[in-house]
Amino acid sequence: MPIWLGFLLIIVVSAITGIVCFKFGVDYRKKIAEQAIGSAEQEAKRIMEDAVKEAEAKQKEYVLEGKDEVHRFRTETEKDLNARRKEIQRQERRVQQKEETLDRKMDNLEKKEDNVAKKLKQADEKLAEAEAIKQKESEVLEKISGLTKEQAKDYILKNLDAELTHEKAIRIIDFEQKLHEESEKRARNIISLAIQRCASDHVTEAAVSVVPLPNEEMKGRIIGREGRNIRTLETLTGVDLIIDDTPEAITLSCFEPVRREIARVALERLITDGRIHPARIEEAVDKARRDVELIIKSEGDRAVLEVGINGMHHELIKLLGRLRYRTSYGQNVLEHSLEVAWLAGMIASELGMDPTLAKRAGLLHDIGKALDHEIEGSHVEIGVDVARKYKESEQVIHAIQAHHGDIEAKTIVACIVQAADAISAARPGARRENLENYIRRLQKLEEVASSFEGVESCFAIQAGREIRIMVKPEIVKDERMIPLAREICKKIETDLEYPGQVKVNIIRESRAVDFAK
Repeated sequence: MPIWLGFLLIIVVSAITGIVCFKFGVDYRKKIAEQAIGSAEQEAKRIMEDAVKEAEAKQKEYVLEGKDEVHRFRTETEKDLNARRKEIQRQERRVQQKEETLDRKMDNLEKKEDNVAKKLKQADEKLAEAEAIKQKESEVLEKISGLTKEQAKDYILKNLDAELTHEKAIRIIDFEQKLHEESEKRARNIISLAIQRCASDHVTEAAVSVVPLPNEEMKGRIIGREGRNIRTLETLTGVDLIIDDTPEAITLSCFEPVRREIARVALERLITDGRIHPARIEEAVDKARRDVELIIKSEGDRAVLEVGINGMHHELIKLLGRLRYRTSYGQNVLEHSLEVAWLAGMIASELGMDPTLAKRAGLLHDIGKALDHEIEGSHVEIGVDVARKYKESEQVIHAIQAHHGDIEAKTIVACIVQAADAISAARPGARRENLENYIRRLQKLEEVASSFEGVESCFAIQAGREIRIMVKPEIVKDERMIPLAREICKKIETDLEYPGQVKVNIIRESRAVDFAK
């Protein structure tokens, strides 16, 4: 037999043997699995039966517990209902008692009303009877006195008015003495403290500016051929150039400080440059005008920064800068406004008020003077319109309106600004006025005082800051002196314009003269 056939036979036998073994193994595993499944089913059935029995036991237990809980809840509910029934019954009894009490009170009130009605009727009858008796008595009194009712009333009122005038004068004197004793000391302390803390220098502004020249030859160049240079400069600036015998100097004269400043700056630049002819003059004046506008803006910023005010409209700041070139009785208005702001702030601080608001009102109180050459109206009216236009507060507007007494000051801030303005104007050397206006003001002051009945003579003293009035003792009695002083003050405030304040001093004296022979 060939070898390969032997190998083939062995392979076939091995394969058959393997198949038989595999089938036997599969059958064995299947039998074991079927046995395991049968055991699991029996175990599951047993578990199910136990679970059912346990559930039935639990159900019975829960049913019993529920019945107990329902019984307990029913018992508590019945107790609560019984308690509420008892409370309701008690409330019903109380309401019934109150109704009975109210019924009794209503009955009493009706009885009282009947009694009151009877008494009112009796009172009306007695009042009518009293009126009749009064009328009879009045007729008897008129017959006895010989005066009618109206005549007697006028007689009594006249006598009473005379007595009351004397009594009012005495009370006014007492009140003023107490008021002065209590307030004058504190007012002096506050004002003196503000004056000491704000010690400002005063330089009187003039209506002319002097421009120095390097030599006398420059005068001729400024005049120009046939005076064309000086005419051009005066026309463009609106300033008068005074060229006289003063050595190496030219005087610029103008009551408008801005125009005078523009002319001064332009002339100084022309002198420094040396080229002086109409075209160059026009160019220098335009440049000087722009430079002055920048100076005005910077002066306004400086004023606001020094006072410490925020949130002011930029147009108001420009108007403040223009005050640098405004004067009042020779006093620079911007420096005056700054001083008023500082004084107002210090006085407000001493009085426990807001110093920022007082300083704002003090700084803006003369803002109308920046425009009074361009808009009609007094500087107070213009200032009020400008402040209202740029949304300033009503307190600031009222302070501007009342700082010269045009209206009555109704706020403490307005009174503070009035006082600060008077202090700044009354400083020695702060203001000046020419001799003619000074004499006219004194004469007018004496005329106003002399216009009152009973004034014998009057004298304006202390540069018009006080007027002493001699009255006739037979016409002006003691009780009339205080009202007379107030009337004179009001007329002075209405008719005159004056810096600071005027003290009215009335003197009454009786003299007895005889001669020993």
